[in-house]
Amino acid sequence: MPYEIYPLLMFGVAVVILLLGYPVAFSLSGSAIAFAMLGVYTGVFDLPFLGAFPERIFGIMRNQTLIAIPLFVFMGVMLERARISEELLDTMGMLFGKMRGGLGISVCLVGALLAASTGIVGATVVTMGLISLPAMLKYKYSPSLAAGIVTASGTLGQIIPPSIILIILGDVISSAHQQAQLAMGNFSPTSVSVGDLFVGAIFPGLILVGLYITYIIGIAIFKPEMAPAIPPERLKELAIDGVWIKVFKVLLPPLILIIGVLGSILAGLATPTEAASVGCIGGIILTALKGQLNLKILKEVVLTTTHVNCMVFTILLGASLFSLVFRGFDGDGVIHEILTNLPGGMVGAFMSVMLLMFVMGFFLDFFEITFVVVPIVGPVLLQMGMDPIWLGVMIALNLQTSFLTPPFGFALFYLRGVAPPEVSTMQIYKGAIPFIGLQLIMLVILWFWPELATWLPGVVYGK
Repeated sequence: MPYEIYPLLMFGVAVVILLLGYPVAFSLSGSAIAFAMLGVYTGVFDLPFLGAFPERIFGIMRNQTLIAIPLFVFMGVMLERARISEELLDTMGMLFGKMRGGLGISVCLVGALLAASTGIVGATVVTMGLISLPAMLKYKYSPSLAAGIVTASGTLGQIIPPSIILIILGDVISSAHQQAQLAMGNFSPTSVSVGDLFVGAIFPGLILVGLYITYIIGIAIFKPEMAPAIPPERLKELAIDGVWIKVFKVLLPPLILIIGVLGSILAGLATPTEAASVGCIGGIILTALKGQLNLKILKEVVLTTTHVNCMVFTILLGASLFSLVFRGFDGDGVIHEILTNLPGGMVGAFMSVMLLMFVMGFFLDFFEITFVVVPIVGPVLLQMGMDPIWLGVMIALNLQTSFLTPPFGFALFYLRGVAPPEVSTMQIYKGAIPFIGLQLIMLVILWFWPELATWLPGVVYGK
C-alpha cells in the first residue's frame, strides 16, 4: 500500500467509526493506535514517535486559555438556572409585540443576548424551544417560521462571544498559525489569541442578527398572516407594572454581565480566561438576586460543568493522539500536496475545506471537526496567506450553518426533541432553510469584506 494512503485511510476510518455512533474520544484514539500498530508492522511508522504524546498531555494541562472553557460553561449553566430567558422573552415581547413580526424579532434579540451571556448552543435552543415556540404558535405564527427563528437564534451562541467554539478555535488556530509561520521560515511568529477571535466575531455576529431581523420584517410586510402582532389586551396584561420599569429590571443585570465580560476583553483589562472568572462570579450574583441560588442548584451547576468539561478534554486528548499519529505518517505533507494542487489555487483549497467542514457538520459535533480537521488543514491554508482571525470566524460561521442544515443539523434535533406535537419535522426543516440562506449570505459578505473580522482586533490589540 502506498505510504501516502495511510493518513487518508486513517482519517476515513475515524470518520466512519464516528458515524457508527462510538464515543468520539475513543474513536479518535482507537483508530490512531490501530493505524500506528499497522504502520509499525508494515515498517512505515516509528513507534518512538508516540513518545511525544505525554508532552502533549502536559501541554494541554498547562494551557491557560483552555481554563476559560469550564469557567464559561459554569457561567452559562448558572444563568440558565436563573431563568433569565423567560423574563427576557416577556420583556422583549412587550417592546416589539405591537408590530407584526415583533415577537419573532424579540426571539432573535433574546437569542443574541443569551449567546452573549451563555455561549451554549444546545441549552439555548432547548430553552427557547420550550418557551418561545409555544408562545409564537399561540399568537398564530406560521409553525415553520417560528421553528426557523428558534433554531437560528439558538445557534447564535456559535459566533457571538463568549462562545465555546471560539475558545477552542482560537487555541487551535493559534497553534496552526505558529506551524504555518515556522514552515515559511519565520522563527518569530506573531501570536493569535482567543481574544482576537472574540473581538473579530463581534461585527459578523451582529450583522447576522441584523439579517435575521430584516428577514422577519420582510415576512411581516409581505406575508403578515405568518407573523401577526400580539393582541393589545395581552400586551396590557404583560405591561401591568409598566413597560420601561420592567425593561430596566430585566435587561440591566444581564447587560451589566455582558459588558463586564466582553467589555473587559475589549478594553484590554482582562484575558478571556480572566473575563470568564468575572462572568462566573457575576452569574452567581445574578442567580442569587433572582432568588434561584441554593445548595441544590449549585451542586447541579457544578456537576453539569464537570460533565461538559470532561467530555471536551477527553475529546481533546483523543484528537491530540490522532493528530500525532497523522503527522507521524506525514499526513501534513499529504494534505499540503492535495490542497496546493487543487484547481483554483488558494480559493479552490479554501472552498474545498469549507465544503468538507459543512458536510461533516451534518453528522459530527463542532468539537470533533475543530479538533480533527482544523489542525490538519489550518497550517496549509494559513501558509497560502489567509488571515488567521478571518479564517477562524469563517470556520465558526460555516459550522453554525451546518448546525441548521437538514436533515442532520444538530439544532434541528434539539428543537424536535422539545417542539409540540403539532409542529412536524418537515415544518422545522422548511423553517430553517431561509436562515441557512442568510448564513451563506453572511459568509459571502465576510469573503468580500474580511475587514469586518480583522478591523476591530487591529484597533483593540494593535494588530
